[in-house]
Amino acid sequence: MQLTDKILVVDDVLENIQVVMNILKEENCDLSFATNGMMALELAEKERFDMILLDIMMPGIDGIEVCRRIRKIPEYQYIPIIFLSAKNDIDSINEGFEAGGVDYITKPFHASELLARVHTHLELYHARAMLEFSNISLKNKLDTSQLRYVEEIQENQKEMLHLLMELMEATSDETAEHMQRVAEYSRLLAHYHPVISERDANIMYYAALMHDIGKIVIPVEILHKQGPLSEEEFDLIKTHTDIAFEFFKMSQRKLIKMAAVIAYEHHERWDGEGYPRKLKGESIHLYGRIVALADVFD
Repeated sequence: MQLTDKILVVDDVLENIQVVMNILKEENCDLSFATNGMMALELAEKERFDMILLDIMMPGIDGIEVCRRIRKIPEYQYIPIIFLSAKNDIDSINEGFEAGGVDYITKPFHASELLARVHTHLELYHARAMLEFSNISLKNKLDTSQLRYVEEIQENQKEMLHLLMELMEATSDETAEHMQRVAEYSRLLAHYHPVISERDANIMYYAALMHDIGKIVIPVEILHKQGPLSEEEFDLIKTHTDIAFEFFKMSQRKLIKMAAVIAYEHHERWDGEGYPRKLKGESIHLYGRIVALADVFD
């Protein structure tokens, strides 16, 4: 978490706000609060926050509507909004994600859980901003004298991806070693396909590292549940493909576009029984087919 991170806590119960602020007060961040939806919207218009922790059940404008309105503010398109709610049914959770939330924590929660989620999403937010900045810089590197800067940015991007994988390991049911093995298997398989160039095979390694990044917003208690999942829990886990695709799809960079395809389609199956779109055979993108094989093999 950076010194300049500004976090807005929104809840109509002052005691709840105090609990959250007490947990975060030692984290070197600038904390603000709002006790209703309208106040939160007014603050968001006046100031720029790096994260919003948002209750759902509030008088007047509820948290879902607040999230929808904030997402319409250009500066808040990618700001992480985390719902903190006592509503723990699957419909409420899905509604929160559909409104634009990046995570959903049910009350009562543990301080360690809140801190872990806040740290993770702030790191992802700053990583995304860094990647976007790097991409803009790359487009402007036309002079050969600036090639060394381009190479430095590329190395930073690769290092950032590995850092993202370490962040995922903290909350995911997979290990960083699994992600790296899947990425390496995917690169090796890509070398055997005649339409994939050497350059694209190497790019696939970094794109495949992010195949399960959408799981970072799935509740930890579901990812690490002992025993079989309920149908509702499995349906929630399956949304990690859509979440990752929505996160990546706006990028015009080849690596991120490849990562979007892989994240979206690596659980499709040749027989059409996969998810999320039940694609069949060669209607599944070649990148998705390669990473699906590598993922299941590992």
